[in-house]
Amino acid sequence: MKNIVILISGGGSNMAAIVRAAERDRWSERFGARIAAVISNKAEAGGLAIAKSHGIDTAVVPHKDYPSRDAFDEALAKVVDAHSPALVVLAGFMRILTPAFVGRYFGRLVNIHPSLLPAFPGLNTHQRAIDAGCKVAGVTVHQVTTELDHGPILAQAVVPVLPDDTAATLAGRVLAQEHQLYPRAIAEWLADTSSHIR
Repeated sequence: MKNIVILISGGGSNMAAIVRAAERDRWSERFGARIAAVISNKAEAGGLAIAKSHGIDTAVVPHKDYPSRDAFDEALAKVVDAHSPALVVLAGFMRILTPAFVGRYFGRLVNIHPSLLPAFPGLNTHQRAIDAGCKVAGVTVHQVTTELDHGPILAQAVVPVLPDDTAATLAGRVLAQEHQLYPRAIAEWLADTSSHIR
């Protein structure tokens, strides 16, 4: 069984969409894959309760308990590794990961970003797209590399920017696309790795 570990920091709406897709589309039967654990750097993350309600193991590794980014990432990696992950999914995990952590899971660490990368890496993507006069915005699923919001693109979805859009209204429509795109991109990754194994 290929284990998927999802890292979150908050409400976990993308994580919940992935969990629903895994159940609905029978990932265990189709790809020999399951969501093995949901791990957060914040004990109060709402997504942990959602994961527990689906019978998924959860863990908390509070970043504030560690003196450095390196120490936190090392502790986090130990918890992740306990689940022997085939894929590590960042779903609203609000920490910049160290090169050592990224290297440890290179090729099996994915993230979602609310812009059409390489445009608008980093924060405040929706306001930046509006300020730049963009006619379209969107969302990107990509493999994680040591360069922030770069790495091979796995999937993208385009969202039109409407004339009266605010950052909040655009973010809402982008998030709806995230919930569709992320599970689909992961399923495609699983299908691809399954075909290579065969």
